Amino acid sequence: MSNEAEPGTSAERGEEMSPGSNDTSERENAYWRANIRLLLSLLAIWFACSFGAGILLRDFLDRFMLGGYPLGFWFAQQGSIYVFIVLIFVYVVRMRQIERKFDLDD
Repeated sequence: MSNEAEPGTSAERGEEMSPGSNDTSERENAYWRANIRLLLSLLAIWFACSFGAGILLRDFLDRFMLGGYPLGFWFAQQGSIYVFIVLIFVYVVRMRQIERKFDLDD
């Protein structure tokens, strides 16, 4: 193995890393951290509503009624779908804010 630059690298082409490239990398990393954090939080909410309320807590929630149906049954059949639709709209709004914050909006 030699210490020479590999073909196609910026060192071989005589290019140097621009001083702002590290800032770009940090900004991209911050953008993806915010994106993943949003995704994980929304998935946790959806999991809690669909699996938690619809399956794990169903017996407890069935003590309460919503629209003439036991609440646990409602979450299992319709509630988690409604929550999912709301989460889609929340995702769109928050992603637009995140993209504006990191200057990635169209």
